[in-house]
Amino acid sequence: QAELAGQGFAAREIQVRRRVYVRYRGTDTALAVEADPLAGIPERFRREHRIRFGFALDRPIVVEAAEVEALGGEREPGQLQLAGGGSPTGWGSGRAYFGGRWTEVPVVGRQALGGRRLEGPAIVVDDTSTVVVEPGWMAESDGEGGLVLRRTTRRRARMPKDDRPDPVRLEIFNRRFMAVAEQMGETLRNTAQSVNIKERMDFSCAVFDEAGRLVANAPHIPVHLGSMTRSVEALIAKTGGRFEPGEAYAHNSPYHGGTHLPDITVVTPVFRPGETMPSFFVASRGHHADVGGVTPGSMPPGSRTVDEEGVWTDGLRILEGGRFCEGAVRNWLAGGAWPARNPDQNLGDLRAQLAANETGARELLRLCEEFGWPTVSAYMGHVRANAAACVRRLTARLRPGSFEVTTDRGVRIRVRVDVDPKRETIQVDFSGTSPQQSSNVNAPLAVTQAVVLYVLRTLLDDEIPLNAGCLDPVDLIVPSGSVLNPRPPAAVAAGNVETSQAVADALFGALGVLAGSQGTMNNFTFGDRDHQYYETIAGGAGAGPGFPGADAVQTHMTNTKITDPEVLEWRYPVRVERFAIRRGSGGGGRYRGGDGVVRRIRFLRRMSAAIVSDRRVRGAFGLAGGTPGACGRNAVERADGSVEELPGCAQVDMGPGDVFVIETPGGGGYGRPTEEHLDD
Repeated sequence: QAELAGQGFAAREIQVRRRVYVRYRGTDTALAVEADPLAGIPERFRREHRIRFGFALDRPIVVEAAEVEALGGEREPGQLQLAGGGSPTGWGSGRAYFGGRWTEVPVVGRQALGGRRLEGPAIVVDDTSTVVVEPGWMAESDGEGGLVLRRTTRRRARMPKDDRPDPVRLEIFNRRFMAVAEQMGETLRNTAQSVNIKERMDFSCAVFDEAGRLVANAPHIPVHLGSMTRSVEALIAKTGGRFEPGEAYAHNSPYHGGTHLPDITVVTPVFRPGETMPSFFVASRGHHADVGGVTPGSMPPGSRTVDEEGVWTDGLRILEGGRFCEGAVRNWLAGGAWPARNPDQNLGDLRAQLAANETGARELLRLCEEFGWPTVSAYMGHVRANAAACVRRLTARLRPGSFEVTTDRGVRIRVRVDVDPKRETIQVDFSGTSPQQSSNVNAPLAVTQAVVLYVLRTLLDDEIPLNAGCLDPVDLIVPSGSVLNPRPPAAVAAGNVETSQAVADALFGALGVLAGSQGTMNNFTFGDRDHQYYETIAGGAGAGPGFPGADAVQTHMTNTKITDPEVLEWRYPVRVERFAIRRGSGGGGRYRGGDGVVRRIRFLRRMSAAIVSDRRVRGAFGLAGGTPGACGRNAVERADGSVEELPGCAQVDMGPGDVFVIETPGGGGYGRPTEEHLDD
């Protein structure tokens, strides 16, 4: 204050703001709240936390920083005359055009408002701006020089008079529903604790209708998005559809819509005011770095049953009455023969998922306030119906076909796609696929469905959200007890990440539109009691008619980032020695397949490491005369100079100075090379 006084500001022109940054003990996210009065800090923090994240915790709060800010008031420039007389400190009037006619309205100086409210239509002016207050809106000062506009009358909701949606509104709702999911994703990324979610962005968010059908998603992870519908539907079935406001559930059962155990889905029912049944559901699925199991990272290469892969549930209530059920969650994570290794990190990411869901719920309710519940509900149906219509139109240009892909472990994926343009239907039949395996390559039915949904969505030119309507014209046949529809207690760790890639390649091959991509996610995990890390590594994409495959990209069912080297080396005792394109690994052809990558990680302390990968024996297939991509390679270069070649799936102990080497596969080529391409 003395410094501002020395600059010529009078005492009445100086404002002092005091804030404190507060968080719950054991969490990372601090919120700024007003410090005055001091006794009210806990209440203000808990209120802000509930608004921001949707829940409260039963634990002490910590003030980690305090801030005092002194502001000098703005000096008044020359006075501006208002239309109709007066100045910015007073009131006047003038004519303005509202609602198709001229009308006399108040013209008010910003300073003259004080603490009063001004109903529209009106005009607010100061020396640098003019603000028009429309009818149905209100203006008031926020006390700090700002002007706040609020709607005072609800926008009239127009319910469609028939089942045919307005095309403009349909596009608006397509975008608005997707925007809700995107905002959920931003909240999740900003509030998560683990590298896996915060940096690699291994998560997905989506919006569902009252029956649990997928309405819209953000462009996150394909294998998550297509399978979450079954998770929400399974939860509705388990509870009998009975939910209470302030509840949320965690779910990762691979036999009830889950993918593999590290992928935990948090589902929140959304209630409109005064309603006793949910109007919507929102869900976020995140890959947790560890949920137990026989190896750190919960991706054991040799698991034989699902229990060896970690803890799992088909629906655990983690939020009740708006309060986080920390005790119940800790008990669950500590259960089983191989409990979670870092439950505090799990708790942090689950809270972030709850915060993401709270964002989605809030935005959906705002949509209802803006357009009315009947219109929002109707357009959820219209969005799904539009997706189904897009797939039906697709049948006119698809050709039937069959294809077979065999993985390195001998699993056969056989698919036949039949198309009926007259009935506008598609049948996808996986009969003849290998039976479920004693290893962990089994892919839950929800994963198989997700792959089919993903492939169809990639073939559509229309910009629509991926949703349940895409599968309405599809007859999906997946034999029970097969590797694509296993029965409990089959292990599934690799099915979600590896078998799903083989299914995608088989479908694209059957349709003749894309050569094989790298066909694996190159799942690399390492850790000990203190650290757990997981990543998927890019490779080469398959080529197609008229285009080459992309180099060094995540393909098909994964869409994650790689952790920045600086972050990886800061958080874990490793060094990234090399991360580069593996030149020449793509298959040949008129259009070449994409190249894979080389990744070398040096360990600085003793840890356990594991790789779950494929296409180390059989390269990605070419199409129409194109040649296969190069196989991948896994190896360990020991500190003593020796080299251990590893199979596609392996677990090894790493010592200080040892280097884990991963060379990922290239994509298959497309078309026979012409003379002009032979020299490429």
